[in-house]
Amino acid sequence: MLRQDLRRLTVTTRGEGFTDLTGMLQHELDSSGLRQGLLQLVALHTSCSLTINENADPRVLHDLTTYLRALVPQGGLGEPYAHDDEGPDDMPAHIRTALTTTSLGLSFDQGRLVLGTWQAVYLWEHRSRGQRRQLSLHLLGD
Repeated sequence: MLRQDLRRLTVTTRGEGFTDLTGMLQHELDSSGLRQGLLQLVALHTSCSLTINENADPRVLHDLTTYLRALVPQGGLGEPYAHDDEGPDDMPAHIRTALTTTSLGLSFDQGRLVLGTWQAVYLWEHRSRGQRRQLSLHLLGD
């Protein structure tokens, strides 16, 4: 029988960088009792994003951060950003989110997330200081 479950998760970040959500998502899936279906994950913010990426070599996450910092510098491209209401990392965080994604659809089978051997699900914080992030988790399956 097809069922659905809508949940809200709170994640505290330590500032710019990656927070591995894989264990937390698996725990929520385990507690739902669903065995097969789809997990839709949405970050309810405009200054962080979600990604599925390398979980074995931390240099990958370091290189991603370095690349995105270079692509979207904090000071702007020759002219400062007009939007800086929450500080100098405000507009760069919005641009970085726009270039990445705030939602992921993840399959699960036999009660386990379907991920590759070297994959994890991350919240990618784009703000300099730690934040409390809200995630919507929609489980659909049987």
